[in-house]
Amino acid sequence: MTLHSPAEPAPRPVIRQLDEAAINRIAAGEVVERPASAVKELVENALDAGARRIEVTIAAGGKNLIRVRDDGCGMTADELPLALARHATSKIDGSDLLEIHSFGFRGEALASLGAVGRLTLTSRVAGQEAATISVTGGRLGPVAPAALDRGTVVELRDLFHATPARLKFMRTDRAEAQALAEALRRLAMAEPHVAFSLRDITDGREREIFRVDAETGDPVTALGNRLAAILGREFHDNALPVDGSREGLHLTGFAALPTYSRGAGVSQHVFVNGRPVTDRQLTGALRAAYMDVLSRDRFPAAALFVECAPQLVDVNVHPAKSEVRFRDPQAVRGLIVSTLRAALSGAGHRASTTVATETLSMMRPGPAARTGDAGGLIDEEDHPARGVATASSIHAWQMERPSPRAMSVARAAQAPGLAESSFGFESAHGLPGPVPDDLRSARLSGTDMPSARVEKDTFPAGAEALPLGAARAQLHGNWIVAQTETGMVLVDQHAAHERLVYERLKRQMADSGVAAQALLVPEIVDLGPGAERLLEVAEDLSRLGLSLESFGPGTVAVRETPAILGRIDAAALLRDILDELEDLDATTALPVRLDAILSRVACHGSIRSGRQMRAEEMNALLREMEATPGSGQCNHGRPTYVELRLADIEKLFGRR
Repeated sequence: MTLHSPAEPAPRPVIRQLDEAAINRIAAGEVVERPASAVKELVENALDAGARRIEVTIAAGGKNLIRVRDDGCGMTADELPLALARHATSKIDGSDLLEIHSFGFRGEALASLGAVGRLTLTSRVAGQEAATISVTGGRLGPVAPAALDRGTVVELRDLFHATPARLKFMRTDRAEAQALAEALRRLAMAEPHVAFSLRDITDGREREIFRVDAETGDPVTALGNRLAAILGREFHDNALPVDGSREGLHLTGFAALPTYSRGAGVSQHVFVNGRPVTDRQLTGALRAAYMDVLSRDRFPAAALFVECAPQLVDVNVHPAKSEVRFRDPQAVRGLIVSTLRAALSGAGHRASTTVATETLSMMRPGPAARTGDAGGLIDEEDHPARGVATASSIHAWQMERPSPRAMSVARAAQAPGLAESSFGFESAHGLPGPVPDDLRSARLSGTDMPSARVEKDTFPAGAEALPLGAARAQLHGNWIVAQTETGMVLVDQHAAHERLVYERLKRQMADSGVAAQALLVPEIVDLGPGAERLLEVAEDLSRLGLSLESFGPGTVAVRETPAILGRIDAAALLRDILDELEDLDATTALPVRLDAILSRVACHGSIRSGRQMRAEEMNALLREMEATPGSGQCNHGRPTYVELRLADIEKLFGRR
């Protein structure tokens, strides 16, 4: 900041018109942030041109060279200079900015790239001769004849040579190449019927680092195969097809099982009308759909595609077109949450195949298998560094193994002869009144042996043909071993029963509602301008047991709170709800708290580790798991069972 003495007046700034080159360089800073941005713009242009094969070649992470070749409709020689002009496009006529059916429409990409790099554009329309034009630092060259069989080739060299300050903010060649490849993969997910390839030139040698061929068949099959090629076969094998419609919106795609989760949000891909977007509302809705089956530190894996009329979404929010605004964001959120929950519920007791893969890898001799990711073995997405796992890097899902003291207390609580009240459901969760029979863990007399075997005459006939088979034994008072026609199933009795009890509690709450407890003295909370926003949803909150009334400007009175929550900080709860309303135009804070309480109640009311079970009890547990949605994982996202196929077990012993 320049300081001037009071006696010396500051010079008056003069308004002047910037030259065209400066304007283009400023615009380029918004459109082209890094090489990945340039590739995204050029590939989107190729897709808009109807290309069925797109080849990308880069050097030095895209900083020295980006070449995009396509087999689209091409451009004539007369159109080449116009294509490099700002705000020149063939995508729209400018009459209706909401009627957009293409990736590009702003007409800024080529002009911006030509302003900050050395750009050469070569194209040919079927039935005409090919032509080429070059632009360097915004200076346009003449149109000249060229040799090209079909389509368009855009070659960009020395990106940001006209703005060298931007080069200082570039990351390493490897990091830029990875970001560039990720941008291309996201576009390839949305266009399964188009072939993509990415080649890198290093030290004069060219190598292919990414390639997917055009898929055939119906859209769902083609999309599934494309996602398998990009996200991995494991994702495809553990993903559920998604399909739902609501109020002019259509949601399709694939969402992974809860037990195939990730330690970061790198496997969450959302598309709107085929356009990859980064939207907090959409990813927030994705997490909300998994909220009941995943721990908070886990992230679901999914590729979701929202389709709607162009008038229902505004894509002209940001020059990079990575953000969108929906006319009715609440409808989109509701569609994602309801459709995903229906798909997860339809999966029943199914758990991801990576659970068995990880189990078998731990049994094989050699270095300890790398664990710690709920999707199975650790992959490069979550842990780029390779190597043998250390003790600190090995985690058992989201929960640490109970301490020996905790295990002994659990065993003692289930020991025969103790009074029912010493471990009863009532004292565990502190709620008055009798406990339903189906929520109480049955007391059984038994032995103190760490394992129990199912006698032959109690083995249910035909049970092996069922998905979870027939119980054969109980090991160490916690693990149920069941035999199936194709192998065996190992069940965590506590985790499985915890999920079953939790689902029963939720059904009861849905049927009878949330009981509210009136406060002896209403709590007055000053929320300022947010009070009006909160009172607008007071009717919805009352159905969840939270009763609010206006108590003057900017103030609300809390009359009732959910009984199951006990004593709560009403002011903190209201501010959390208000923050969600401001951010997402919806609130899940109160339902989440209620579900968390039910989860803890279910944990106390489920079968404890160390408790012996009779054969009929174990088989009844297996049958209820088969009939209960979401029983493949406990309330914290851990798997409740592991299925091992006989062929894989035989391999462990060298029999195959």
